[in-house]
Amino acid sequence: MKNILIGGAWPYANGSLHIGHIAGLLPGDVLARYHRAIGDRVYFVSGSDCHGTPVAVRAKKEGKTPREISDHYHEEFKECFAELGFSYDVYTKTSAKEHIRFVQEFHKKLYQSSFVYEKEMPQAYCEKCSTFLADRFVTGKCPQCGEAARGDQCDACGAVLEPENLQEPVCAVCGKPIGFKNSRHLYIAISDMEEQLQKLVDGHPEWRKNAAAFTNRYINEGLRDRALTRDLEWGIPVPKEGYEKKTIYIWAENVLGYLSASKTAADLRNEDFDAVWGENAKHYYVHGKDNIPFHTIILPALLIGNDAKWRLPDQIVSSEYLTIEGRKISTSKNFAIWVKDLLKRYEPDSIRYYFLANGPEKKDADFSWRDYVHSHNGELLGSYGNFINRSLSFIQKYWGGIVPDGTDNTKIDAQIEELYLITGRLIEKGAFKDAIHGVFDFIRYANKYFDTERPWITKETDEDACKNTLYQCVQIIGNLAVLLYPFLPFSSQKVCGWLHISNRWDRQFVPAGYKLPETEILFQRIDKKVIEEESEKLKAIL
Repeated sequence: MKNILIGGAWPYANGSLHIGHIAGLLPGDVLARYHRAIGDRVYFVSGSDCHGTPVAVRAKKEGKTPREISDHYHEEFKECFAELGFSYDVYTKTSAKEHIRFVQEFHKKLYQSSFVYEKEMPQAYCEKCSTFLADRFVTGKCPQCGEAARGDQCDACGAVLEPENLQEPVCAVCGKPIGFKNSRHLYIAISDMEEQLQKLVDGHPEWRKNAAAFTNRYINEGLRDRALTRDLEWGIPVPKEGYEKKTIYIWAENVLGYLSASKTAADLRNEDFDAVWGENAKHYYVHGKDNIPFHTIILPALLIGNDAKWRLPDQIVSSEYLTIEGRKISTSKNFAIWVKDLLKRYEPDSIRYYFLANGPEKKDADFSWRDYVHSHNGELLGSYGNFINRSLSFIQKYWGGIVPDGTDNTKIDAQIEELYLITGRLIEKGAFKDAIHGVFDFIRYANKYFDTERPWITKETDEDACKNTLYQCVQIIGNLAVLLYPFLPFSSQKVCGWLHISNRWDRQFVPAGYKLPETEILFQRIDKKVIEEESEKLKAIL
């Protein structure tokens, strides 16, 4: 039994979740459910990123406190994740007392490190807003490519920036030109960790290509030291004398949520927290492409600076970008599909299936309502749901709901055994698309088997053959439910309940003579008129 830590990126608690968030985070739940099914000890953790300028700015606009804003969205996030079936062991927030306490103790030790030093720095300040600005709230032109960029990064060319490097910098809140004021801060010497960080990348060929490429690029361009503290009110107070009016820079505390949340999970279960970060462990970090440097450079740098005992990332599961109908998601322009709205109209397994089978796993992906409806009706309902319904309803109608006698089919048994092995390996590698597509290939084979065996005919001409066909179909259904449980937990739970089997990652058998309970159609057809209705809503935003 291994200790498996799965860290899902922490969404900013300054606005609702959109489908881009879900597309990037769903793989974490697949990993958690799979590792539990094979018997590992899982710590699936995440939380709401509550501190920093984005939350403070939203609060100022709405005349509320940052805590009121962040708590509101935190509760909304929890509800959305729960409805989507995210099986977090702990979903917390960076404003939680446990996180604050852990981070302050971590930073106290970090400040004793030779990697930490003090330096006076120019910090972006907006006179109109009367506040210091976080890097991402300074916008201007990238000094390298000339495109519009934020003070922390240029999305056009990927350059890592500082606000003072930008050309024509302005405040992203009010749009007025900004100035700079000198302020003394604590820095971490990431530039002195080049050898350790390069060794980390080189030692993990299983990382996603984008993670390895981005990290190598940052290292090759020259790592920059980063400030650990900031002149902002809303955040975790710096635990150091002389820094009482400053807070810990958000990037230097939010990634530590993986540590604080896993400690909370271990404490709740009366388990050894040190073991979670020890040798008999594996760590996955699941997030979007824009979060790569925070997980491959920033987090490791903090862990190295604090103490060498901390386990560095094993697997980086970093997705690419998701667009909607060919356009970039823009929360500022309200051009997004919000998760809370999506859940009001569509089944959670339907949403999960689409983004796991069609999401931005290895390259950018585009969401369209036409693709979504066709995917649901044609694959989830038309192939998988149809196979289960036609098989079980046939047994209910002609055999009184009793699973008929049958003999083992060595070919089908071998295919199922192999599918468990292959699907498991693919999930562990982070190849979720290949994994779910492989299962659906088998579903198509199962439908072909049903059609070829023609039980509706053999029922009259060869009863034993008909019974055997239906027996085989029930065995297939039971194992499909287990294989798809990490991906489609709601429908799989129903099927496992109907067949009285466990969801453990192992070959399942349903005995002949078992009496099926009343079953139902797993998935409802989506009316094609939805395509036009939903598309018109998006057009109205533009």
